[in-house]
Amino acid sequence: MQKPRKVVLAYSGGLDTSIILKWLMVEYGCEVVTFTADLGQGEELEPARKKAEMMGAKAIYIEDLREEFVRDFVMPMFRANALYEGQYLLGTSIARPLISKRLVEIARAEGADAIAHGATGKGNDQVRFELSAYALEPGIRVVAPWREWDLTSRTRLIEWAEQHQVQVPKDKRGEAPFSVDANLLHTSSEGKVLENPAEEAPDYVYQRTVNPEDAPDTPEYIEIGFAKGDPVSINDEAMSPATILTALNEYGRRHGIGRLDLVEGRYVGMKSRGIYETPGGTIWLAAHRGIESICLDRGAAHLKDELMPKYAELIYNGYWFSPEREMLQALIDRSQEHVSGTVRMKLYKGQASCVGRRSEQSLYSEAHVTFEEDAGAYDQKDAEGFIKLNALRLRLLAMRNRRGG
Repeated sequence: MQKPRKVVLAYSGGLDTSIILKWLMVEYGCEVVTFTADLGQGEELEPARKKAEMMGAKAIYIEDLREEFVRDFVMPMFRANALYEGQYLLGTSIARPLISKRLVEIARAEGADAIAHGATGKGNDQVRFELSAYALEPGIRVVAPWREWDLTSRTRLIEWAEQHQVQVPKDKRGEAPFSVDANLLHTSSEGKVLENPAEEAPDYVYQRTVNPEDAPDTPEYIEIGFAKGDPVSINDEAMSPATILTALNEYGRRHGIGRLDLVEGRYVGMKSRGIYETPGGTIWLAAHRGIESICLDRGAAHLKDELMPKYAELIYNGYWFSPEREMLQALIDRSQEHVSGTVRMKLYKGQASCVGRRSEQSLYSEAHVTFEEDAGAYDQKDAEGFIKLNALRLRLLAMRNRRGG
C-alpha cells in the first residue's frame, strides 16, 4: 500500500503518542499534524504543544471541546439512561466519536490523506475510532501503529524512543502499574495491578473520588433542574452543559459517589476488568430517572428501558454515527419533550438518592392514588372488569389444561 503523505494524529502528549508521532515520520516519511482534545481530562495541554513542536509536527491543533462533548454527546446519551451491561456509564466510549469527528475535519482542512490513533489491537477504542472515521469519511486511511509495528513490549518501546531521540521521562521507564483514560465524564483505569479480577483494587487506583468510608458524615442535598430531559441548573443557578457536569463531579467527588469495579465483555471478544469513576454522571443518571418517574408515561418509560441496552451497546461498540443509533435517538428525544422539572438529590457515603421531584408536566395525581377520600376521582369498582378481561386468557388456558388432565 502506498505510504501516506500527511497524517493527522490523535495526540495526547504522552510517551506512547509521542513515539507514534516520531514513528510515523520515520516509517512513512510523511508529514504529521497533531490534534489534542481538551475533553476535561484535567491535564495541562500546553506541554503537548511544546512536545509536538520539538518533534517537528507540521501543524498543531489543541482544542477545548468540553462544551461540545457534554452538549452533543453526553447529554443525548443520558436522555437514554444508557448503561452498558447494566452498570457502565460509557465514559470512554462516548468520547471517541467526537475525537474521530475532529480528526476527519482536520484532515480535510489540512489536505491529509490519513489519520492515526494510539489504540492497541486488543481494545475497543480502535474499533470506535475507525468506525466513526469511516462513517464520516469513507475514503479516509487509518494508521494504527500498534497493529503494525514490532514494538511489543515496554522495553522495546523505550529502546526505540531513545534511539530516535524521543524524550522518555524517568517515571515512564518502568512498567506502568495501570493505564488511565480520563475526560470530564469519567476516569477509567485498567491493566497490571487490576488484571486479576479476584483481587480488590488498591485504593490508590481511585483518583477522582474520596473513599466513601471517608466521605462526610452528614448528607448533602442539592436540587437539579431539568428541561426536556437535560440538566440545566443546580440549586436554581443556570449553567452550561460542561459547567453542570463539572459541578456535579465535585459533589460526587467529596461524597465518594460513582465508583465501579467491572468485568466487561469487550467488542473484540475478550473480557477485561476496569475501575471506573463517574461521580457527576452517577448523580445525573439518578436525577434523570427521578424526573422521568413523574413526567414519563408508563408505556414510554418501559419501552425506553427495553431499548436502552441496545442503544448502550451501539455506543460501546463504536456505532455512534450509525443509522440505527440515530433512529433510536430520535425516539428517545421525542420521549423527553415533557421531562422538565426539579429533582432533589441526597448525597451521602457513595450514594446518590432521589428524595424529591416536582414538575408542571407531572403525570402524578395525588387525587388518584390517595388512601383518603378521593372525591370520585377513581371508581374502585372499575377494577373488577379490568381484572376479569385481563384474566380471560389465563382462565381459558386453565380450563383447557384441566380438560387435558
